[in-house]
Formats: sequence, structure tokens, C-alpha cells
Amino acid sequence: MLFNVIIGGLLLSDAIVKLQETPIRKLFFAYLIPSVLGMLLMSINIVLDGIFVSHGVGPHGLAGVNVAFPAFSIFFSISLWIGIGGATLYSIALGQKELQKARIVFSHAFALAISIIGLLLFASLWQIEKLAWFFGANEVILPYVVDYLSILLMFGIVYVLENILSLFVRNDGNPNLATGAIVITSLFNIFFNYLFILQFGWGVKGAAYATILSTFLGFLILLSHFFRKGSHLKLVPFNFSHSIGKDIFTIGFPSFVSEISLAIIMIGYNITFMKVLGEIGVAAYAIVNYIHFFILLLFIGIGIALQPIASFHYGAGLTERLQKSLRFALQTALLMGLLALSVGWFFADLLVSLFSVPTEELYSHTIHGISLFFLGYIFLGYNLIYAYFYQSTGKIRLSILITLSRGLVLVLLFLWLLPYFFGLNGIWLAFPIAEAITASIIFLLRLFNGSKEINKSSTS
Repeated sequence: MLFNVIIGGLLLSDAIVKLQETPIRKLFFAYLIPSVLGMLLMSINIVLDGIFVSHGVGPHGLAGVNVAFPAFSIFFSISLWIGIGGATLYSIALGQKELQKARIVFSHAFALAISIIGLLLFASLWQIEKLAWFFGANEVILPYVVDYLSILLMFGIVYVLENILSLFVRNDGNPNLATGAIVITSLFNIFFNYLFILQFGWGVKGAAYATILSTFLGFLILLSHFFRKGSHLKLVPFNFSHSIGKDIFTIGFPSFVSEISLAIIMIGYNITFMKVLGEIGVAAYAIVNYIHFFILLLFIGIGIALQPIASFHYGAGLTERLQKSLRFALQTALLMGLLALSVGWFFADLLVSLFSVPTEELYSHTIHGISLFFLGYIFLGYNLIYAYFYQSTGKIRLSILITLSRGLVLVLLFLWLLPYFFGLNGIWLAFPIAEAITASIIFLLRLFNGSKEINKSSTS
């Protein structure tokens, strides 16, 4: 079993002492606050991209960026696949007092990321227009899609490496630096968006350049962790281990599935709205989707905060502390879900007013979409926290079940079925109904299995 370990010997550093001895509530919030703050800033970045594009380019530009956005999700999915898989193994190795193994895992993660992204970028740039059509473009918005994709694909490796390093830095006991890097990234992304789009008139290419350049600056900030006293992170020479590579991909696979599913779902929504309403439907979904990403990343921040705590305590056999950390994460996620729903219902007009909405038709479709789509946030946090928890404790099959259920299979099924019965309402309701059904499945699994899930691994 991958995660069945016995803890013994001397502790490696103050970071490990902190994980093992700090009261669990204090420890959870020590990771939660910088993690959620970091995701909040990243979320603001994404929303501001949409706001700048909507004001500087217009609805067609906004629709074009939204159609190209699955490429961004693909990069994010790969960074989480390798980053969370590697960072989880890294934390387990630290819990086992195996520092050299932890460093070899880190080195594997970087080598795998560079290799995979290099191959992906070559294949994508070669067929960029076909990729744009596949993502849901039509003749009107194709130029915007290609402009955005060409920059994002060319320099996507920067985004992937920055995300991976951020996860390892956080797991190495320095969540504040990871948050600081996101602060720098966010501030410069705002500045570059303003400069490139509104001042230089570079259109959607300006949004792509702003994302890449600001991410590169954040990456430089993260590199300072290597010079920090007490840092365990170090790239070391290694012979490639199929076992380590397999474990990284196995543990990180639920995160990859979750984010790649998001890209597929975006394509499904874009195609469905394009068929039913045309560009105005895609533009309405683009606005809702920008806001959705803002909220989704906050939930992911809770999961990322839970991950190193859950992995370490599972590896160390500290079951009671592990269960408490799960409980705190669930309470936080459920509270955030209710808050997100309330904001959507009572302040939808304020949210939409942030974007350039030139017609009443686009405005009404967007407001109506928010009122239905946001119902999913009642269940989203519950589902995501359990997916992260099972992933962090080696129960990969359960994590994948949740991820595929909520993030792919059910949404695609309902995007296909519900419009026949409920028209446009059916499109907007596909997400909340999928989340509600997934939450019911998790509740029943917990009801019948109870706490046995804590002590039984299903990775082999």
C-alpha cells in the first residue's frame, strides 16, 4: 500500500514539528488563510482579465477568450496533476523522515512537467486553428480565439512550472511565500492588462501576454524559497524511477481529471450555447464562467490547505487530528457555498455591471443564468473537499469517482438531456443538478462506510 507507513526517528525541522504538534484548528487556519487568500487573488486576476477584455475589445472578444479558456484549464490540470501528486508524495516522505526521497520526488515532478508540456505545446501550435474550432469557435470569434491561444500555448510552460513550485513551497512549510508570489502575480497582471489592452490596444493578445508575464514574475518570487533557512526543497540528480512517476500520476490523477473535466465542460457549454443562442449565449456564459472561476478557486484554496495537513497526518498515523482537519475544511466549504449563493441571488446585477454588457438581451440572459447556476455552490464545496481528502490520503478511486461524477459525466449528460425538457433553463441547471447528485452519492458512501475510509487505502 502506497500510504501505509510507520513514523519513527528524529524530526527533520520546525515545519514538521508545527504539523505534528500545533493544535489542529490553529494549524488548519494557518494553511487556510494564505491558501484562500492566494486563490482569491488568482480569482481576481481571472475576473479582471474578463473585465478588461469586455471593456477593451467587446463581447466578441470576451466570447473568444472564453472559447480559448479550456487551454488554460488544460495547463492548470497538468500542473495540479503533477504538482499535487508530487507534493503529496513529498509531504508523506517528510512525514517518514526521508529527506532525500522527498527531493527526488520534487526533481521528478519538474522533469515530468517540462517533458509533457513540451510535447503538448508542439502538437497544439501545429494545429492551432483546428484546436480553436474544436473548442467551439465560429467564423465571427475565430480570430480572437487564435490570437489568445497562440500566446498562451507558446509560453504555457511558465504557468505550469509556477503552479507546481507554488504547491511544493506550500507543502515545504512556507504557505506565506506561495501567497506572496500570487500577490505579485495579481498586481502585475492588473497593471499589464491595463497597459496592454486599454493603452496599447493589443486586444486579446494583451490579456494573454499579461497572464504570462505576471506569472513569470511570481515564479521568480517562489525561487527565493530555495535560499530560505530550513527549506528542504532542492533539485537533485536522479535516475528516473517508474515507481515514483507512477505514484505522482496516480495520486495527482483526480486533480487532473477535475480540471481537464472543467475544460471539457466549458467546451460543452460553449457548443450548446452557440447552437441555441449563438455568440450572445457564449458571451452570457463567459461572464457567468468568469465569476464561477472566481468562486471555484476559493473552494480549491480550501482543498489545497487541507492537502498537506491530511497527507502528513495520514502518513504519521494521527487519525484524530486527520478527522478534525476534515471537519474544519467541510464547515468552511459549506459556509462559503451559502455565502456564494447569497451573493449571486442578491447582487447579480452588481456582478454583471463589472463587465461591458452592451445589450439588454445579453444582460437579462446573464442575470437569469446566475440565479440558476449558483445553486450548485450549495453542494460544490462538500464535493470538492471530499475529493481532495480522499486524494490526499491515498483513496484515489473514491476521489476519481467524485471527480468524474460531478465534473464530467453528469454535467455532460444533463447538458444533452435537460435543454430538450427545460430549454435554456436546462443548460444553466446542468451544473447544480450534477453537484447535488454527487453530494448525495458521497453522503450515502459515508453513511454506509463510516470512518473505515480513514484507515483503508484503495490505491492498489
